[in-house]
Amino acid sequence: MSFTYEYARPALTTDCVVFGLDENDLKVLLIQRAIAPFKNKWALPGGFIHVGEDIDVCARRELEEETGLKNIFLEQLATFGNPKRDPREHVVTVAYYALVNLIEHPPTAATDAANAAWFALDDLPTLAFDHADILELARERLRGKVRYQPIGFELLPEKFTLTQLQHLYEIILETTLDKRNFRKKVAKLDILTETDEVEKDVARRAARLHRFDRSRYQQLIKQGINFEL
Repeated sequence: MSFTYEYARPALTTDCVVFGLDENDLKVLLIQRAIAPFKNKWALPGGFIHVGEDIDVCARRELEEETGLKNIFLEQLATFGNPKRDPREHVVTVAYYALVNLIEHPPTAATDAANAAWFALDDLPTLAFDHADILELARERLRGKVRYQPIGFELLPEKFTLTQLQHLYEIILETTLDKRNFRKKVAKLDILTETDEVEKDVARRAARLHRFDRSRYQQLIKQGINFEL
C-alpha cells in the first residue's frame, strides 16, 4: 500500500564546516559557488540529499564531490531550519563539522564549486546563506569537545611533537598553556606513543616525534578514563 502526505515538505541539504590547522592558524575550508544563488560567493561545502539517501552518506558524498576530501573525521553538528535561510525555497540543512590535517588533504573544487581554499578564521570573506552562523556554532563545539575528547589529533600529522600538540590546543582554546603542566597532563593520560624519530630540517635541536595511540585510548574509555587537558 502506498501513502501520500497532505503537507508540502521543505527540501533537505547537508553543509560541512571543515577545520584544518597550520603553524599559525585554525582554518576553515570554503568553496566558491559556481551557480546561483550567491554565485561567486564563498560558502561551506554541501548540497541536497537524494531521495532515499542517508544523511551521513550525503554529507560525505557532497564533501568529496565539492572538495575531494574523503575518509576524514566527520560529526553531525546541528540542524538549521529558518524558512528564509535559502532564497530559493524552504530548505532545512543538517550541519556537520570535520577535522583534517590540511597538508595531507589538499582541496580540489568540483561539481558546482568554482574554487576551494583554506581561510584563517580571523580573515573570512562574507559567507553565503546562514553559513557564518553554522561556522560559529561549529567553532564553539570544537572548543568544547577538544577538552574532553582527543579529536584534536585529527588536525595533526600522524607523527607530531609535543610542542605541536600544545600549539594545537592553544590555538583552538585561544589561550596560553603552561608547558610543564601541559606535558604532565599528557603523560598522565598515557595515550601517546613515543617514536624513535625526531623532527627534520629544523634549525634548533630536533624534538622527538609522537603518535596518538587510538587502540590504547579505546581501552581506557572502557575503563572510564577522564580525558581532560
